[in-house]
Amino acid sequence: MRDLREFIQCCEAEGELKRVKAQVDWNLELSHIAKVNEERQGPALLFENVKDYSSPVLTSACTTTNRLALIMGMPKDTSLVEIMREWVKRTRNKIPPKFVDKAPCKQNIDKGDQINLFKFPVPKVYPRDGGRYFGTTAYCVTQSPKSGWVNIGTYRLELLGEKVLGTQFIKGKHADLMLKEYAELKKPMPVAAVVGGDPLFFVLGAARLPAFESELDFAGAIRGYPAEVVKGETVDLPIPAGAEIVVEGEVDPEAMKPEGPFGEYTGYYSGIGTTPRPFINVKCVTYRNDPVYWLTTVGRAVTDTHMTMALSYGATLWQELEAMRIPGIKSVYCPPEGAGRFLAIISVKQMYPGHSAQVGTAAISTEMGAYGLKTVIVVDDDIDAWDLPRVLWALSFRFNPSRAEFLKRGRSTPLDPSLPIEAREITSRIIMDATLPYEWKEKPVPIEMDKEMTNRVQDRWAELGL
Repeated sequence: MRDLREFIQCCEAEGELKRVKAQVDWNLELSHIAKVNEERQGPALLFENVKDYSSPVLTSACTTTNRLALIMGMPKDTSLVEIMREWVKRTRNKIPPKFVDKAPCKQNIDKGDQINLFKFPVPKVYPRDGGRYFGTTAYCVTQSPKSGWVNIGTYRLELLGEKVLGTQFIKGKHADLMLKEYAELKKPMPVAAVVGGDPLFFVLGAARLPAFESELDFAGAIRGYPAEVVKGETVDLPIPAGAEIVVEGEVDPEAMKPEGPFGEYTGYYSGIGTTPRPFINVKCVTYRNDPVYWLTTVGRAVTDTHMTMALSYGATLWQELEAMRIPGIKSVYCPPEGAGRFLAIISVKQMYPGHSAQVGTAAISTEMGAYGLKTVIVVDDDIDAWDLPRVLWALSFRFNPSRAEFLKRGRSTPLDPSLPIEAREITSRIIMDATLPYEWKEKPVPIEMDKEMTNRVQDRWAELGL
């Protein structure tokens, strides 16, 4: 799947997309239709008649497992866990991108007085949002001036003016680390904010991949072929060739503008007013003819954000635990209701005393788990990590609070509403060991059904009228 348009065609062919032809207002109405649709687990929506605009808006692109599977190039009835397994398998061998000379994203090039970001149908999503947010699925391409490492990160981008995008590069995120390097050099940071292209880039941009590894290489690994990129007009950065809209600009590390508030994926606002933050001073905008603008409503679960993070965070955690060479990992699940990041469930086949404790502490020491992961639940291998009723059963009958491990200091996110707004840098963590301890000589005897009788009953199922 090379770009967003191919994804739209694929969704339509699979009955996973609905075209909305009635006129819809970009101001709240469009987002609210999308949100109600998402809560009903409806299809992706392509709004073809947005008030004041001639180009379409895509929403709800990956709010179901079916559409995540299509993004991964897998059958639409594939389960989330099978998608995660495939992610872990494919990403073992990275494939770097390939530069091309021509690209659809260069069909239109605006510079100087031609630049006006309001020409794109950017919706206002929620009533208390500080404005219209150009970046909800947009991903920022940045590059370290020291190592040359290229990063793709999905950050919110507020439309502050015709040529200005407010940013939120959270402390410790990769774009923030690169911005600090530019601050040391006393230079502005080049950046390209991209809408569209291969939808996998949005998924990867929201993932917690290790520092110094490029999402472009991971995209190649998952696809099995190099991602096609092209150089920017005003920035020397690799830009996905199939992008719909590309905003090129610079971020002055010392300059700030008021930004926010914004309705986050936690279902809450991370602040009630504006906050001075860095911004992108736009130098050039390139875009396809009739560009498709792509929006996610973010907000309360479950949206594109929650589903993509459940996939990418869960798969990354699984991959990192395997890389630590911890034996016995059966499955990993980070529920989309927790945005894939705050809660992790791990199923393990215990092989020695303390094995389950090792798994729990390892989870919060991974790149993914070190940022924001607050609760880790470890279960025995007779329970699949995604089988929530069985996990709750284990928490009720195998977990003893005396075996819980509490850690008082861990890296948090400013988006966590369980912490005071003014104190969100540090969080506590809990590891809940819901396994039967390996070292117990006498373990509870499980109730098991008679296999022969079970088979006999199943053979009579139709006869019994069941």
